[in-house]
Amino acid sequence: MKTVFLVTIPRVLLGLLFLVSAIDGFWWLATGNNLIHPPTSEQGLAFEAALQGSGFVWPLIKAVNLIGGASLLFNLAPAFGLVLIAPILTVIVFFHFVLNAQGIPVAIIVAVLGAMLAFAYRDRYAALFR
Repeated sequence: MKTVFLVTIPRVLLGLLFLVSAIDGFWWLATGNNLIHPPTSEQGLAFEAALQGSGFVWPLIKAVNLIGGASLLFNLAPAFGLVLIAPILTVIVFFHFVLNAQGIPVAIIVAVLGAMLAFAYRDRYAALFR
């Protein structure tokens, strides 16, 4: 029961979030329209436009979202999936705290879910800190 709340639920929720983000990002690449686009600030829109306009950063982020999200959702090397999405998780949190304050509750939830999984998989990361 303990692993359901500390591992399974956060893993599935983050996996779904990142998988949906990847699908939305690839949809934007194919059509120029978003399936889901939460409200954001002017600065947030400018940041997103810069990532999309770079030509390579947006597809790279969405590929990492896809691989990391699928890894978490389907429980295939989930510790590796978390490592893949950790930098993107960090950017999401800072994005909301710096550029889009209305998304701070989402940023906190994502940060807590990521921290719960990092704690749950800490034995798999131990060798990195020796």
